[in-house]
Amino acid sequence: MISLLIADDHPLFRSALTGALREQLGEVEIQESHDLESTLGSLKANPDVDLLLLDLNMPGSGDLYGLIRIRADYPDIPVAVISGSDEVPVVAKVIEAGALGYIPKTSEPSIYLEAIGAILEGDTWLPAGMADKLENQPAPNLDMQRRVAELTPQQYKVLCYLHEGLLNKQIAYELNISEATVKAHITAIFRKLNINNRTQAVLVVSDLNLQLN
Repeated sequence: MISLLIADDHPLFRSALTGALREQLGEVEIQESHDLESTLGSLKANPDVDLLLLDLNMPGSGDLYGLIRIRADYPDIPVAVISGSDEVPVVAKVIEAGALGYIPKTSEPSIYLEAIGAILEGDTWLPAGMADKLENQPAPNLDMQRRVAELTPQQYKVLCYLHEGLLNKQIAYELNISEATVKAHITAIFRKLNINNRTQAVLVVSDLNLQLN
């Protein structure tokens, strides 16, 4: 029996997709999660999941951070990203980060089945014509992706706030922590990412298309 995990913060979408997949696949085990924390918890409890269908923009995921973190923690679990966007640079970074598929949320159930079947066979699945568009995209920074995966969720939030230009005292206010703790997080971020200043931190966030959500 195929085992799937649908990770998306919209319950109506999860319910609709679950219903469609059950109708098309028959016997299938489907679990659901609504944010990065619950997704990681579900994967820890069920490491034999055949495929994770991952929304990039659910809480805690921050676009690529969630995918990078999941691929680092659970490298043997195939991941297909489901998204409302089909921007070529985003698709390229998703595939570079280790996803085996990119499925537009607006796809018909038959497309989901096609993608799931291809990925479970070990292939990469993309919408028609997308592969050609990816050929001229910049080469991935795989080393930096690995380093970002080492950040804690709190450190990731601090990194994103640095990208937004917030001062230490403003970050402290947003996260309800002391400025000393913010400074400690920044020191750890610089060490883990092998960078030396805020400007480099901003470039990392921009290059990997990381976001706070």
